[in-house]
Amino acid sequence: MDITDVAAALLSALLHAGWNAAVKNSRDPARAMTAQMLLGAVLVVPALLWSGLPAPAAWIWVVASTLMNVLTIAALLRAYELGGFGLVYPVMRAVAVLLVVPLAAALTGEKFGPAALAGIAVIALSLAVLALDAVHDRAVTLKTLAWTLTAGLGTAAYIMCDAQGVRAAGNPWAYGFVVSITNAAAMCWRQRQAGPPWHLLNGQWTAALPTAVAAMASYLLILWVWSHAPIAPAAALRDTSSIFAILIAVVWLKEPFTRTRIAVVLLAAAAVPLLRLG
Repeated sequence: MDITDVAAALLSALLHAGWNAAVKNSRDPARAMTAQMLLGAVLVVPALLWSGLPAPAAWIWVVASTLMNVLTIAALLRAYELGGFGLVYPVMRAVAVLLVVPLAAALTGEKFGPAALAGIAVIALSLAVLALDAVHDRAVTLKTLAWTLTAGLGTAAYIMCDAQGVRAAGNPWAYGFVVSITNAAAMCWRQRQAGPPWHLLNGQWTAALPTAVAAMASYLLILWVWSHAPIAPAAALRDTSSIFAILIAVVWLKEPFTRTRIAVVLLAAAAVPLLRLG
């Protein structure tokens, strides 16, 4: 991966951590999630006039990604109800990192050098340490872990769908815009008992607009990277979003910067040059 791809994946991770933390800390995470997805879709509709539609070969991946995304969000929101952000988010991302490596090798024939494999392993280890630290801080039920693991499985699945789809689309922006719209439509259908889509934005505009912009930018950045760079190392870099979540908690929420958190940040930082070399 060249330095531009590394920087784009890391920026995607930072934005991903930011909007996920905002959704988790909202009064109604399901409504906040739906509102940001809906507003993001509204923002990208005019951009389709510029990008056009993705190639026909990408549409099967659009459908698959949308299905996997909705299932993942359903599991994630359920896990958030049962467990804390500090547990659910890193475990979900760690599961995704570990699954994407064999999936990428099996489905796309990607081969990884020793440095890339070491970097992926270090990131997975840092996320596991973060998750274990969270487990020790609170009682964790099997139901919480089950929903979190389900969200991790879904995350790995839609990563592979998006990585395949964006390469078939011929244009990462066109693919990203269309999937954002289909994801929002599917989420609004899932939340249909809460009323029509425009009602879901009532009282959500202030929080939904910045999270929608962050979510869209994060998604489009990683799609651009996946359109030409190796999938698994880029996905691992994006999953350093859990490490950025720690920094957000320390800087903005004034949470303590413990020895475990210092170790996790250092591990993740050490993985970046390995992925760059790999």
